[in-house]
Amino acid sequence: MAKIKLLIDTDIFIDALKEVKPARELFKSKAIILHCSILTKKELLSKRGLKDSERREITNLLLKTRVLRIDDQINQKYFALIRKYVEKQDMLIDYLIAATAWAKNLSLLTRNRKHFEHIEEITLSPVYEIE
Repeated sequence: MAKIKLLIDTDIFIDALKEVKPARELFKSKAIILHCSILTKKELLSKRGLKDSERREITNLLLKTRVLRIDDQINQKYFALIRKYVEKQDMLIDYLIAATAWAKNLSLLTRNRKHFEHIEEITLSPVYEIE
């Protein structure tokens, strides 16, 4: 059986850190290969006032993902998105995340769907419910 490949956004990591069960289960699943952008890693680890224990927990989650750097392929997709969706220039970081999903042919898992649902070039993975 083929494994599911997902690009996960920062909010999914935050849910896992907050012990949201469906998010925690993602990081334990053997059926899913998790990826994240280098931007997500930077965002998580550069939080002001981050405690050593929090840094360790974030690092442990990051070790369960494939961190994707911004390469030429992602860069090209990013500029294509910027040109196409010129009216939403306030979402440049989100376009880099979307470009990563598009370039690497990954479904994007995020609870922040409103920032991505207008982007035709990517597929949004169904998101879990938080109780």
